[in-house]
Amino acid sequence: MKKQILFLAICMTISLHSFSQILFEKGYFINNSNQTIACLIKNIDWKNNPTKFEYRLAQDSMIQTENMETVKEFGIIGVSKYVRATVQLDRSSNELNNMSWEKNPNFLEEQLFLKVLVEGNATLFQYEDGYLIRFFFCLKDSAIQQLVYKRYLVDETIAQNNYFKQQLFNELSCQAITLNDVENISYSKSDLVEFFVKYNKCNSSSFVNYASKPKIDLFNLSLRPGINYCQLAIQNSTVKSWNINFDNKFSFRFGVEAEFILPYNKSKWGILIEPTYQYYSAENTKQVSTVSGGIHVSQVKYQSIELPIGIRYYLFFNRASKIFTDISYILDFNAKNSFVKLMVPAGSTMNSLEVRSSKNFGLGIGYNYKNKYSIEMRYQTSREILGEYVYWDSSYKTSSIIFGYSLF
Repeated sequence: MKKQILFLAICMTISLHSFSQILFEKGYFINNSNQTIACLIKNIDWKNNPTKFEYRLAQDSMIQTENMETVKEFGIIGVSKYVRATVQLDRSSNELNNMSWEKNPNFLEEQLFLKVLVEGNATLFQYEDGYLIRFFFCLKDSAIQQLVYKRYLVDETIAQNNYFKQQLFNELSCQAITLNDVENISYSKSDLVEFFVKYNKCNSSSFVNYASKPKIDLFNLSLRPGINYCQLAIQNSTVKSWNINFDNKFSFRFGVEAEFILPYNKSKWGILIEPTYQYYSAENTKQVSTVSGGIHVSQVKYQSIELPIGIRYYLFFNRASKIFTDISYILDFNAKNSFVKLMVPAGSTMNSLEVRSSKNFGLGIGYNYKNKYSIEMRYQTSREILGEYVYWDSSYKTSSIIFGYSLF
């Protein structure tokens, strides 16, 4: 197992080193002296608003770092833009256990890198920090202010302060925007972006919609046939003659994988669920001196539905090719007719052990082509399949070659 884990770790390290350059994209930043520096910025598609960023002045130059103390603005051309601002921010929690009883926001002054969503006569910004999401706006060169939305408690129930609607109605009035538009808007990125785009169009002002991105496929359903290489050993703590290593066997496996791509960090992370049918069948004949005839015959039949639940990380070669690594926690639901039998030459059953399998882990590395075809090597840690028996121990291990075909 240690060798397998070391192999996967080495592959991941080499891949990260080899392809780290693709993360640096054409961008710029403006320093405190109002100098605009063209550079290549490491685009990690931040989920939370950054406080610093890494960049290179050229593709082969050293990596440097800038932060809010030294930079007024930075951006990745055609992708994203962040501006430094000192704002009044309400960090009131939306979680029930920490929710405030106070309706009004609790503002504190903070310096932040705000993400620009829509830039024009009316500009919309976003700030995200974990579960905290706040939106800000400004008109032309006016001060940036938070759009106020707060959940709070009243008599053991949750109420909402939707003052942001009043702010929008007062500050962003236009013939194309009706009172009904404002009343129906929610405190969400999609609704607010749509509203600010509509306002800028209504005023015939030029604007940039940084929130408009090409549609990304965030769900994949794939067929996953493959070949397992299985090993099983069982031990009895009281009768050493029943310690048996069954033959290593190849068997067929078939799974259906649902993968959910997380919509940040350049779509490099995914969550996977893969119901999989697997089986193993073997027989062992062992010479012993403790029974008449001197022979023990053992049989095993084990089939189950595995349910790996895990995470996957992608590294991109180019638009068509990428490699990936994954780790999964595997639940196993064995069939009722699975068993381990131990017999003497006459054929009478001495022991018939019912299989009760436990959970284990899987580690994989693979290659994906055009989001359609894939191949993966996966190694599973040892699984106990005789978990209900006090005097019996077992170790079931599987290494797999898995082929993938994405249906959509």
